[in-house]
Amino acid sequence: MKLDRREFIMSGAIAGAALAMNGATATGEPQGIGPLTKPPAKLNLSSQEWIIPGKDLKEKLAHMEAWGFDGFEVGGGGLANRVKEIQDAMAGSRLRISAVCAGYSGALISDDENERKKAVQTIKEILTPAGELGSTGLIVVPAFNNQTKLPNSEARKILLDLLPELGEFAAAAGTRILLEPLNRGEAFFLRQLADAAAICRDAGSIGVRMMGDFYHMNIEETSDLGAILSAGQFIHHVHLASRKRNLPGQDERDFTSGFRGLKMIGYRDFCSLECGVLGDRMVEIPKSVKFLRRQWEQA
Repeated sequence: MKLDRREFIMSGAIAGAALAMNGATATGEPQGIGPLTKPPAKLNLSSQEWIIPGKDLKEKLAHMEAWGFDGFEVGGGGLANRVKEIQDAMAGSRLRISAVCAGYSGALISDDENERKKAVQTIKEILTPAGELGSTGLIVVPAFNNQTKLPNSEARKILLDLLPELGEFAAAAGTRILLEPLNRGEAFFLRQLADAAAICRDAGSIGVRMMGDFYHMNIEETSDLGAILSAGQFIHHVHLASRKRNLPGQDERDFTSGFRGLKMIGYRDFCSLECGVLGDRMVEIPKSVKFLRRQWEQA
């Protein structure tokens, strides 16, 4: 791993600040808890299922195994009715469920209390099958731009009133809530990884964690490396997309800085494709897998 002097100094300063914010040791573990050392970071590649070609989930998983994936991400809509289908498709496969993407109704920070209650209830309905399937967590956006009129300070207070209960429900189900920062074109509230990490800290629940998305990070963050280090122990899922929101490797978007950050925090959860595909998916997706593996080696 090669760092120039400026990047070395910056990464050291950011890492120290992130550790101080998270109350963690250099291993990323809370002080006084857990082992003194952690296994090295690992690139576990995943993809949202709709991206992968195939007549059914079993055929999609067969393609993914052949191409070198480690897991797959499913949608949350109707998940309770898909548990057996997914378990049957996974039988004999080495692939694991990564995250569950949304699928709930309402918005946690809506200015309408009924919409907030609807979000809490439908999120819980997805968390139960997500835990049954062994998912790393349910991806939750507190609100998109058209779903709330609340100012940031009030929205944050409401969110922190709701998250502890949801976090404990998620933990009891064997999974997590994963807060997702988006870019300002999609959500005004929660746009940077450091903000999500601070909310996770303040929620005070092991069932409340966060994710990062390279597409949104490219718009909102000044440094992929700094963003990942600011998330620290709280990041448990990553979305991968190019600058133009296509497959990694299909434009000039570089992932080595962000991957370097993931290595520095000992990240071992999933990095999952959430993007469009230019060209033949049977050709382009395995090319993207090889590109990402090379970028990880270079980080």
